[in-house]
Amino acid sequence: MVSDGRIQVVVADDHAPTRASVRRALEGGGCTVVGEAASADGAVALVTEHRPDAALLDIQMPGSGIRAAQIIGQTVPETAVVMLTHSSADGDLFDSLRAGAAGYLLKDADPHTLADALRGVLAGEAAMPPRLVARILDEFRAPAKRRFWRDSPAAGRLSAREWEVMQLLGDGLTTEQAAARLFLSPTTVRVHVSAVLRKLRVTDRDSALRLLRGD
Repeated sequence: MVSDGRIQVVVADDHAPTRASVRRALEGGGCTVVGEAASADGAVALVTEHRPDAALLDIQMPGSGIRAAQIIGQTVPETAVVMLTHSSADGDLFDSLRAGAAGYLLKDADPHTLADALRGVLAGEAAMPPRLVARILDEFRAPAKRRFWRDSPAAGRLSAREWEVMQLLGDGLTTEQAAARLFLSPTTVRVHVSAVLRKLRVTDRDSALRLLRGD
């Protein structure tokens, strides 16, 4: 944990030169890198072993940095997860936040800002470029389905996972896409949908979505 102002960090990226550059930037900023990994499984193992203050994860590394973020959030919740990626795609951003990431940084940013960004996260601040913050605000300002589902009487009958599944399907994702977002199998998604139909006493998915929207 934080000792004498030095933040302990695990860095995970499958590109060795990137890891070396990130390590130099972090250590130059007063952090201690306690381990490096080149895959999601390696990142999870290191975080489990060292229980650092923060984990800096690449999205595109083998095994998926987003999957690693979700596992770390479930098993070592005291470690703050921050994504470090080239991707500014909305899908990657929102999937990372859903997986529990406390920050989302782009690799084209000045590496010398990394240490301060992690300190901000540990102090309760969000680490994110302003242009991505604007996208999140736009998402909440838009007439999105997920906002008015929460007020639907039908919503209270669902488990948290069933809610997530139906949100994604209502946003237009296929069963396979929803499964990938939630790190589930398509069969498991179908099981959740069947449970929702039983709870809402409807016979098809469209009817369930209409109830959840309050139509």
